[in-house]
Amino acid sequence: MDNNILILSEGMQTSIQDLGRKGYRAYGVPIAGAMDKYSAILANKLLNNDEKLPVMEMTYTGPKILFEDATLLVITGADMSPKINDKPIKMNVLYEVKTSDVLSFGKLKSGARTYLGVKGGFLTEKKLDSYSFYEGITSQSRVNKGDRLRIENYEAGMELYSSKIKVKRSHFEAKKLEVTKGPEFHRLTKKHREYLFSKQFKIGSLNDRMGCQLKNKFPPIKDQEIITSSTIPGTVQLTPSGKLIIMMRDCPTTGGYPRILQLTDMAINQLAQKKENDMFKFDLESSFDFLGRLVFRFKD
Repeated sequence: MDNNILILSEGMQTSIQDLGRKGYRAYGVPIAGAMDKYSAILANKLLNNDEKLPVMEMTYTGPKILFEDATLLVITGADMSPKINDKPIKMNVLYEVKTSDVLSFGKLKSGARTYLGVKGGFLTEKKLDSYSFYEGITSQSRVNKGDRLRIENYEAGMELYSSKIKVKRSHFEAKKLEVTKGPEFHRLTKKHREYLFSKQFKIGSLNDRMGCQLKNKFPPIKDQEIITSSTIPGTVQLTPSGKLIIMMRDCPTTGGYPRILQLTDMAINQLAQKKENDMFKFDLESSFDFLGRLVFRFKD
């Protein structure tokens, strides 16, 4: 017999995401996956799940969810004032919910994106080795009111323990986002580079899973045109009008604007927790730190 949750109201941009759809970019398929991988992985770690299992991602406002079956849950990422049966619950703490319990959310206190993890993950549609919702790949791109989503079977009381963790506020309030040089960085003059690393940049209204446009206007550069080239999440493109666009998890696989910077994966996670008018600076990663990340990534 299936275990389910019922979506009573969907909130904003609510979707199911895992760590992304890898190995299909050659076919024009975006990576997708959780915007803030740090918070998504944290949810699964607290539940003693595999970190690759799908979680529910919410943006700015959360859904209202009826649990038709018992499970163990945790809320990570942005604090949207979560409640179970109208009683406030804590972030990053495990809770056991019973049949007919209702999870809801209130005022957004910090960050932008919240993650709901359940024991064993969400058993939604899997396409191209990933559960991540993406229009044109999965049958739906958003969680909607009335949806009934399958979850893993859970035996009440079986694995309830007091796991909890305190997440640093710096993850949601980062004033500097670490970057490396992009393929067209060499086209920038000394003046451009000084501007790039001395100015504070402001998040614009165009800020979603595909990309984030900054409000600042960047000084024009010569040789704006490039042959359409590869882009990945975190690529910073400079448009002919002087706008900087940062590619996010659902970004296309190619683009035609100079790629002047590349955000580190942690910087993408931090940017995913920022809202319109939030400000930050670009911080150029040292060669030592870059090599350190490579060693960490490829070690056993």
